[in-house]
Amino acid sequence: MQQVVIVDAVRSAVGRKKGALGWVHPTDVLGPVLMQLLERNGVESSQVDQVVGGCINKLGAQGMNVTRTAWLAHGGAEETPCITIDSQCGSSQEAVTLATSLIASGMAEAVVACGAENMTRLPIGSDSVGLEPSLGKPVARSYFGHYEFTSQFEGAERMAEKYQITRKDTDAFGLESQLRAAKAVAGGHFESQIVPLEVPVFDDEGKRTDDTVVFASDEIPRDTSLDALAELKPVAREDGVHTAGTSSQIADGGAAVLLMSAEKAASLGLSPMARVVETALVGCDPVLMLEGPIPATEKLLANAGLSIDDVDVFEVNEAFASVVLSWAKTVGADMARVNPNGGAISLGHPLGATGCFLITKAVHELARSEGDYALISMCCGGGLGTGTLIQRVA
Repeated sequence: MQQVVIVDAVRSAVGRKKGALGWVHPTDVLGPVLMQLLERNGVESSQVDQVVGGCINKLGAQGMNVTRTAWLAHGGAEETPCITIDSQCGSSQEAVTLATSLIASGMAEAVVACGAENMTRLPIGSDSVGLEPSLGKPVARSYFGHYEFTSQFEGAERMAEKYQITRKDTDAFGLESQLRAAKAVAGGHFESQIVPLEVPVFDDEGKRTDDTVVFASDEIPRDTSLDALAELKPVAREDGVHTAGTSSQIADGGAAVLLMSAEKAASLGLSPMARVVETALVGCDPVLMLEGPIPATEKLLANAGLSIDDVDVFEVNEAFASVVLSWAKTVGADMARVNPNGGAISLGHPLGATGCFLITKAVHELARSEGDYALISMCCGGGLGTGTLIQRVA
C-alpha cells in the first residue's frame, strides 16, 4: 500500500446567502480554486491522474458533472478524468477517501479531491422539492415500510433528546462558535488557506454587472450574545433547542485538497503538509440520522490504535449544535480542541463542499499550532458518517 500525503489544501472564502458568490456560477468558484491549488504548488493539471468532487444538488447550475465542467472551464487538462459523487453533506470528505483509496492501491499517484455548493441558487432539498411530479420523489413508498422518514432538523432535535442537550447548551455552543471564528479571523488563521477569487458583481436581482471584485474574506461570522441567541425562535419545533443561531448557516463556496503518494510528492520536490492515517464511511440510524460522527470517530481511532486524547485538533461539522455536543459527550473529546476556529454555525456549511473545507481547516491548523493528529468527521443525510484522520508531517 502506498503512503498517501496531503500536499496542500485550499478553499474559497465562504459566501453568505445572496452574498458575493450567490449568483456566481459554481463552476466559476470551484474551477479557480482547483487551478490556484495546482499553481501554488507548481503542479501541471496534466500531472493529476483524477479529480473527485462532491456536490449535493446536482441540477441546474450544478447539473451534469460539475467537477468536470469546473476543471475544463478553467484550463484543466482534458485527459484528466473528473467525477462528482454524493454522500450528502459528507460528499467532498468522501471524495478525499476515494482519492486516498486510488493512491494507496497504486491506481493513481496524484488526485485532487474537491467540492462545491451554491446554496443561494440551489437551497437544501432542491433536488427533490418543487420538481415536476412526473420526475417522481427520491424516497419510494417501500422505504416507509422499514423506516420513518425524518428531516435533518427533526433528527437534530431527537439527538438533543437522546443525549440530554438543552437549549442552554446549544446557545452556549453557538456563541462559542462565533467567538472562535471572530478570533481566528482577527488572528489571520485563515490567510494561508483562502485563495482569492476575482468574481463578477451582481445586482440585487441577480443580474450581472460589468464590475468585478476580489473575494477573499469569509462573509458569514456575526456578532451575537447569549441574550440575543435566547430571543431566537426554534426552527423545527416550538419546544425545540435549535435556532438559526445554533444551526449551520446557508453558504456558497468551494474547496480542494491535493493528495499524492509520498513517492510522487518527493519526485516533484514537494513537501507534504500531512499524511492520511485512516479514513472511514459508516452507516447509522437513518431516523436519528446525525449520529454518524460517533461511530466514524470510534472506527478511525480503533483502526489507528489511538485514543481520543492523542488527537490535537478536531473538526466536527456543526450542522446543528446537538450533533457536536452529543458526539463530544460520547467519545470524551476535549472541547478546547474541537473546532478551534469556529465551525458551520459561524462560518457556514456549503453542503457538498464542507468536507474539503473542514480538511483544509484542519491541515492548516495543525501547521499553525504544530499539533500532531487531526480528526475530521461529518454527519450526513440518510444516516451516514464520514471520517478522516491525518498526521502533520513535520
